[in-house]
Amino acid sequence: MTTLPEAKLDAVLARHAMVEAELSQQLAPETFVKLSRELAEITPVAERVKAYRAVAAELTGLDAMLADPDPEMRAIAAAEKPQLEARREALAQDIRLALLPKDAMDDRDVILEIRAGTGGDEAALFAGDLIRMYERYAAKQGWKSEIISASDGPMGGYKEVIAEIHGRGAFAKLKFESGVHRVQRVPDTEGSGRIHTSTATVAVLPEVEDVDIAINEADLRTDTMRAQGAGGQHVNKTESAVRITHIPSGIVVLVQEERSQHRNRAKAMAMLRAKLYDAEQRKRDAERAAERRGQVGTGDRSERIRTYNFPQGRVSDHRINLTLHKLPAVIEGEALGEIIDALITEHQAELLAADDGTRP
Repeated sequence: MTTLPEAKLDAVLARHAMVEAELSQQLAPETFVKLSRELAEITPVAERVKAYRAVAAELTGLDAMLADPDPEMRAIAAAEKPQLEARREALAQDIRLALLPKDAMDDRDVILEIRAGTGGDEAALFAGDLIRMYERYAAKQGWKSEIISASDGPMGGYKEVIAEIHGRGAFAKLKFESGVHRVQRVPDTEGSGRIHTSTATVAVLPEVEDVDIAINEADLRTDTMRAQGAGGQHVNKTESAVRITHIPSGIVVLVQEERSQHRNRAKAMAMLRAKLYDAEQRKRDAERAAERRGQVGTGDRSERIRTYNFPQGRVSDHRINLTLHKLPAVIEGEALGEIIDALITEHQAELLAADDGTRP
């Protein structure tokens, strides 16, 4: 068993007591909200630390009983010890996971971008399948999703679709979905029954705030225009669509889903902040790429991460060598959680290995 860092456990309990004490005082509303959130996060960890130390104390008592001259006392201690040791190890593992460094963006909402790749009309149909998969998964988590920009495919689906997903922990669960998704199936238009391979690219970006990344208004060019596409008749008479170009980076965002130009601009700015933050993170990741190689991968959107094989009814995630023979349930969003949970577990295992100094 790996020993837990007692100094860290002391710090957790001390911080928990301090936050509780501060919350009992008169505080500004924003401070109260911030500390309440911290208390909600730290309380389960503090409770596990207390339980872990209580079990450790019981085991110390059992060790004393094992040295007792009375054979009956020794037998009782020997019978109880394995169960307590298992309980201690389970609590220790929970605490190790809780003490791992967290991504500052894990609790943020998500901007989800899906673009059809190779495969023409079939790729657009696949992009449509993917956005519906994520919408259903989001609903299953109790999150809200909303499409904020879309470019329809000629035969259905989307050439490009961008959605917002609102829910606590959305980025933590969806961040490993970034990458190239590949589909293998026989298109409805294929008369010979030949299997086609198509791709779609998924990008998962955390929604960032003004304090996370500064944008100079002088670096922006804003254009307004009439909305295009299905459902746009109500805005064709007015220039409600907004396109913002960030001149230094060349990043362009377009939002035309809302009737209000003001709301479209607000959503476009949210998308721009997310893209600029993502670009900065990618730059940092590239600088320390050697440290981040692993089975879960970097989330690079040029990396093929998953294959959906319809003839065989299977989904394979290539980063962790996981194959599920339940493709319909995955596409319906029902079994997608199994893949996401496996990716999170693998990521946590890597972080634990690095923390223990056992990873090369």
